[in-house]
Amino acid sequence: MEVMIILVPLALALGLAGLLAFLWSLKSGQYDDLEGAAWRAIADDDEPSAALQEQPRRS
Repeated sequence: MEVMIILVPLALALGLAGLLAFLWSLKSGQYDDLEGAAWRAIADDDEPSAALQEQPRRS
C-alpha cells in the first residue's frame, strides 16, 4: 500500500500534463483545418516536381 503514495500523485500529475498539452494544442490552432491536410495529400498536382523532370545523363 505504500506504493499508492507514489502512484496516485504520479497518475494525477500525468493526467494534468496531458490535459494541459491538449489545451495548449487547441489554443495554438492545431485543430483549425482538419480537412485541408487530407485534401492536400490526395490532390493531383498540375506540375510534376523538378526532381522528377530531370533525367540522369548517360555518357
